[in-house]
Amino acid sequence: MRERFNDLTVDELVAKKAELSEKMRNLRFEAVMGRIENPMEKRTVRRQIARLNTMINEHRNGIRRT
Repeated sequence: MRERFNDLTVDELVAKKAELSEKMRNLRFEAVMGRIENPMEKRTVRRQIARLNTMINEHRNGIRRT
């Protein structure tokens, strides 16, 4: 269930990154409180954020075009 980010513009990538960062913050909080349902979700969200960072940098460096 891998989400596709290839069709997004740079602004949409940045917005999605902010959304996932907020989700990661909430997952960390839930993990500390011991209420996390799926511990693997933290890894998935962390990797999605890294993927978005890579794509944003590729756009800024001219490697990827929209």
